[in-house]
Amino acid sequence: MHDNHDHDIKNPTDNTPFAQVLQARLTRRQALAGGAAAAAVILTTTPADAMAGTVLANGNTPTTGWTDDSITFTPVPNAAASGPEPAISEDYEYQVLIPWGTPIQPNGPAFSYPPTSAADAEQQVGIGHDGMWFFSTGNGRGLLCVNHEFGRTSHVLGKDLPETLEEVRIMQAVHGVTVIKIVRDRYGAWSPVQSRFNRRITPNTPVRIAGPVAGSAYLETPAGNAPAGTVNNCANGYTPWGTYLTCEENFNGYFGATDEAWEPTERQDRYGFTSDGFGYAWHEFDPRWDLSNEQYTNEENRFGWVVEIDPNKPTQAPVKRTALGRFKHEGIALTIGRRGKAVGYMGDDQRFDYIYKFVGAENYEDALARGASPLDRGQLYAARFNEDGSGDWLELTIDNPALADAFSSQEEVLTFARAAADILGATPMDRPEWTAVGPTGHVYCTLTNNSRREEANAANPQAPNNDGHIIRWLDEDGHLGERFEWDIIRFGSDSIGTDYQFTDPDGLWVDPAGRIFIQTDGGQPDGQNNQMLVSNEAGEIRRLFSGVAGDEITGLAITPDRQTMFINTQHPGNGDPTLTNFPAPTDGVTVPRDATFVIRRKDGRIVGN
Repeated sequence: MHDNHDHDIKNPTDNTPFAQVLQARLTRRQALAGGAAAAAVILTTTPADAMAGTVLANGNTPTTGWTDDSITFTPVPNAAASGPEPAISEDYEYQVLIPWGTPIQPNGPAFSYPPTSAADAEQQVGIGHDGMWFFSTGNGRGLLCVNHEFGRTSHVLGKDLPETLEEVRIMQAVHGVTVIKIVRDRYGAWSPVQSRFNRRITPNTPVRIAGPVAGSAYLETPAGNAPAGTVNNCANGYTPWGTYLTCEENFNGYFGATDEAWEPTERQDRYGFTSDGFGYAWHEFDPRWDLSNEQYTNEENRFGWVVEIDPNKPTQAPVKRTALGRFKHEGIALTIGRRGKAVGYMGDDQRFDYIYKFVGAENYEDALARGASPLDRGQLYAARFNEDGSGDWLELTIDNPALADAFSSQEEVLTFARAAADILGATPMDRPEWTAVGPTGHVYCTLTNNSRREEANAANPQAPNNDGHIIRWLDEDGHLGERFEWDIIRFGSDSIGTDYQFTDPDGLWVDPAGRIFIQTDGGQPDGQNNQMLVSNEAGEIRRLFSGVAGDEITGLAITPDRQTMFINTQHPGNGDPTLTNFPAPTDGVTVPRDATFVIRRKDGRIVGN
């Protein structure tokens, strides 16, 4: 999501760019006649054959339209969105929860700066709060799963580079995932509590690899070390069987090479591996991250997956689900399609990379009944967007002669999914990030920006595309089809100068009534802070919340009654205490700390209304 080290172009293909497709599509529709005249373009039809049999992850059959998606709250004005502190609609209130360094058990080590040891950091909430989900256990209680995408060494250690293995271990300990039980008191305030379910998952936690690539030569190292860890955990997903899906995005940045003669292979280069990585220097002290150490050949292939965590089984190892493909996963929106099959939509967050879909091989309940994962067998596809508003899902299978010439097995196809999608002619996109499935079965995806775009088009009249946009599509056959219809719903550039101006859409969620929650990550208009807005089918949009200077607003979870929402601030002040010391220190420590916000409407109505 937010890591400026890795927004370069790693796609070498000349597949038809989305800019060209979008130009032709919108020209033919005359949707934006006269340039950027329209603030939003909304699909207004729902093909009956596309919706047939669709079932959402909550078990409800979708309606043919949205109901009661009104937005009545007083918006945060533009001027208030650029202040030094968070701003929220006057109809709402917020609470700060679990900032970086909070002990995951009440009697655990207290936060100190810099962290005193890796052992302590492993017992504290990590940094870089990002995607998350709330698993309710009823009566105002539940388990909150929070991703920790990244933390700069200068922010965590107060120095540019680690100088010892212990300092590398500290950096590793603040990455990963936190599972923590939280409870609401009678006044509505939430707090973490002691629980056997509380745990940290870090780059050194034992993990299991499952699915088609498990046990393959692509994941075996000469050292014979067991698979461990998850890193750069960006956005997320959740399943109807009660598990959490955390997604590994810019994993390449943690690897480097101590041998100056090392050069990346073509496939390593396609995933952005370099001798210096993002400057973490883990490889200088921990050989597992050293690309030039032959004993750890293929270690890098163990990252870039969707990882499943069961929050209710604290002793169970996280599982990397290889059927979902290996790329820079932003997140996954999982729904249940026709015939009860699990379907996941995923974005690969890099300039000119792709959107993917996974379709499970069988009814998910049948798979669970026989002790199998619904995510271990199925088909992986990459999207091609056509000029006439249609689209094709291109199956990444070794049975395709085009792939059989370049790959030796399905395991290889999945391990190097980007290269397979290149060959099939998937459409290069403008940093596809979060995906979400709405109540009508439409799938939404944020395209944050693409500063390397060279072609102007009707949707983004400025080249490069600095402001991003949001698309949606509708699959045929209840999410199982290999065809879809797509369109654009909003352009960041068109909002500039309006009361709701925003750019760089990133985080995304659609509620059961069809309200679209949009979070931003990038330079906002007029020096505003990053923010969260709410939109509906009519195109109305209002700003609900804005963050602090230098942060990103990200992550979104909701209680079952939808009266409480959790969102995150990541890297407030970009880690610079002279810019902000949010949240205000109570322990004398002034370093800015990533944290979760608890948001409620004062009158008790659902969040977003």
